[in-house]
Amino acid sequence: MNETLALLMNHRSIRKFADKPVSEDQLKTIIAAGQMASNSSNVQAYSVIAVTEAGLKKRLAELSGNQAYVEECPVFLVWCADLHRLKYCADLHAPGQPTYEDTAENLIVATVDTALAAQNAAVAAESLGLGIVYIGGIRNRIEEVSQLLELPDRVYPVFGMCVGVPAQEPMLRPRLPVEAVLHRNRYDGRKHAAEVARYDETMSAYLRERTGGKQDTPWSRLMADRLVQPVRMHMKAFLENRGFFRR
Repeated sequence: MNETLALLMNHRSIRKFADKPVSEDQLKTIIAAGQMASNSSNVQAYSVIAVTEAGLKKRLAELSGNQAYVEECPVFLVWCADLHRLKYCADLHAPGQPTYEDTAENLIVATVDTALAAQNAAVAAESLGLGIVYIGGIRNRIEEVSQLLELPDRVYPVFGMCVGVPAQEPMLRPRLPVEAVLHRNRYDGRKHAAEVARYDETMSAYLRERTGGKQDTPWSRLMADRLVQPVRMHMKAFLENRGFFRR
């Protein structure tokens, strides 16, 4: 186990932050590390908005489902898939020619680029002694978030990320067994029954310890409950209206 692996294996989401700032040097280093992530054909189809204004963080916390740590963290990063910059390049060098930024493929490219950069940034932040938590709730009221941050067409907020000095040390959340996600040569769905059952036991034990015996719902039950509920059904229409996912 080397230092890098130890850092990765010790990741946990931080939702309480000390009243200490993230310095400008730290912020730039974190973003620069994010930029060094792999991306598709060097398009680098993402942008990051670092939110530090108290009033703006408060409003974003409300729009994200009243998650207090969005307001309380010193820096809230909004990671955006960004095809607006690429459209500028096309208009600069190929004015008048049809462009295809609105395809499903380019939506995938921009979203994946954003996620890869963000995860690099998360690891960089943790290497500096900071903590992070991803905020998917930024998509709950995504049109209002986009207007608040003055996002142009062809840019959408994929997720937020709270960054700051940790003020808690939560338990490590167990992951699925490696064999549940690692397939060899071909996909093997026959393993689901055994591996999911094994993980259900692990997660039930974890929840009992974390909640003092108040909860022990198996993971598979939680996932079933999640899948039978419609979540953020506005996303397709939002993306189409913003110039994504039309073809």
